[in-house]
Parts: sequence; C-alpha cells; structure tokens
Amino acid sequence: MADLQDDLHTTPEVGGLDALPPLTEPLPPEAYAPVCDTDAAPLDRARALLAAHPVADGYSGLPWALRHLPWYDLQLGESAVDTDVPRLREGHVGALFCSLHLPEGLAADRAVAATLEQLDLVRTVIAAHPDGLRLARTAGQVIDARNCGRAAVLLGPATAAALDDSLGILRVLHTLGLRVLTLTGTSWASEAGLTRFGEEVVREMNRLGVLADLSGASGQTAHRVIAASKAPVLCTRSAARALRPHPANLPDGLLAELGAAKGLCMVPLTAEQTGPTVRDVADHLDHVREVAGPECVGLSGTYDAGTAHPQELADASCYPHLIAELLRRGWSETDLALLTWGNVQRVLRVADFTARAAQERREQSAARIAELDG
Repeated sequence: MADLQDDLHTTPEVGGLDALPPLTEPLPPEAYAPVCDTDAAPLDRARALLAAHPVADGYSGLPWALRHLPWYDLQLGESAVDTDVPRLREGHVGALFCSLHLPEGLAADRAVAATLEQLDLVRTVIAAHPDGLRLARTAGQVIDARNCGRAAVLLGPATAAALDDSLGILRVLHTLGLRVLTLTGTSWASEAGLTRFGEEVVREMNRLGVLADLSGASGQTAHRVIAASKAPVLCTRSAARALRPHPANLPDGLLAELGAAKGLCMVPLTAEQTGPTVRDVADHLDHVREVAGPECVGLSGTYDAGTAHPQELADASCYPHLIAELLRRGWSETDLALLTWGNVQRVLRVADFTARAAQERREQSAARIAELDG
C-alpha cells in the first residue's frame, strides 16, 4: 500500500493534472488551467506553457551516443551530443525515455549482454549527474523528479531480442528498471504477427508494467498487441504514413485503432520521417490528432539516434519552437498540455494500475517458447 501511495503523490505545482484518478477516459478540460497570455508572442507563450506542462520525450538515443565518447559532462553541457542538462532545461524537458536499442548488425547472441551494458550505462550516467537527472520507474516518480527540478529518465525502449525468448529475462530487465519493450525482430513478433508465446509475453508485460512499443512492428503484430494488451501501447517513433510513406509511420486505420484503444503515437522530430521543417512536424501532429484524437498524440525527440532533424529542431532545447508553431495553428492549451505531458502521464499511470491489478489475479508466467510455439 505504501508503494501505491508513493505513486499517487502529487503537488500543486503540476496544475492538478497528476492528481486525477488513473482512468483511461479522456481528462476533463478543467484539469488544464490556462497558463499563457494570449497577447504574448507565440514563442513566449510556448515557453510559459512548457514551464507548467513540460515535454515527456518518447525516445532518446543518448546512451549509445555516449558509449563512443572518452569523456563527457552533461551537467555543464556537452557539444558532442544533442542532449545535456542545460538543453533539457532550456527545452523544458521533464522526462525522457532513454533507448536501450542496439545497432543493426549486432550478433543475436550479444543482444542480452549488450542491452544490460546499455542499461548499466544509463544508470551510471544518472548517478553521475544527480543535480539534473533522476531515474524513474513509475508515474509518481516522474512527477517527483519534475518537482525536484530534475529530468526523469525512464529506461527503454529495449529490443525484444534482448529477452532471448525468456520471460525470466523480461522480469530481470524489469527489476533493473526497464519500462518499454519494442515488439519486433523476433520469431514470436514478426511480419506474420504475434504467436501464442508472443501473447504470453504481452500478458507478462502487463503484469509487470512494461509498456509495449509498436514502432516498426508489422501490421499483423500491431493489431494483435493492441487487442491483447490490457495496458495502453506506445509507438515511440511513428508519424503519419498518409503524409510521408516511411515504413515506421502509421496508416490512418492503425492510428484510429490506436486512438480507440487509448494508446499513444509519439511523433519523431526527424527529417526522414516527418520532413525537413518544423511546419512538416506540425503537419504530422495535426494529422495524428485529427485521426486518433488529442489523447493519442505525443512527442519523440529521437535526438542522438543518428538521424537528421528538421530546421529549428536541432537538439533537445528546441521544443518551444515546435509548440510556438502549434499555437500559431490554433492548438488549444488543453491539447498542448496533453501532447507534451498529460498523455504520457496517463499511459504510465494506467500501466502502473494495470500491473497491480494483474499481480493480484495471476502469478508470474513460467511459459516457454518451445511449449507454446514448438
């Protein structure tokens, strides 16, 4: 019970957003008090809004980028990467998901060890920068980090290959802090869809509170995971395929399905997936909001992931420019608060409660892939 109370801890500084019950229903407009002077310039209004409703960034490639640096200082600033503490503060980033993804071509028999090394690196970086970063596992810990002036760091997404087809390894990774797993690139989550063992993986993820990431997953796998999961699912790096035919972008039918299931599409700030300008990114956000609903859209900086970024969005400090563009387009402060912070908080909170409910109903799974898919 003490853990549950910790997760529900809130303060008035977050404008009442996180004091709401952990329901999957859309949050009421009164939860988001206006924070901007509508007579101010859009960039000033954007900064004022982000001060109250900071960005929860759905994907950072910082861990792998830091592996190649002999020395770095994220507290004072680090020019060799796109993300450091000063730029997180300038961009009003309150939380970020640190990717544990591995580079293509890494031998499959190294996936588990390499993921553990990535996870260890992130924890080491956080420990070395206590004035700017704080590890978070739950929605409540994300809020606490924000209220203490730190950026909350959540671990994941990790690649599904890191499980080595073992639910025991999934549980170990969760114990070490894993919060998101990308369901692609395995025999049980493939182009053909989700197998019986894959469905058991999803059930165990729900029981643990590990969120499913469907960016890059096949349509068959995505449809089945959305149907099977009791917790909301994420697409940590997906924009609108109707606007840009990138394989990781989502068709309108899947966007609508994701919205109906209260999932979250986190639009990446990359030139390859969204286009070369901040206006292109805003077009994708407009489209996802229109098709899936304002409760289904989030942001994914995708900084330090080896991709080019649109003009005015070169690093983690640039989020006010994107929010200013959306203000010019007439986005309401309610929808912007959902986009930057509220939708991620809802997904995390619902996943936490789903996990607690599942743990009361079922024991940990002992299923093996040979038994279900052999």
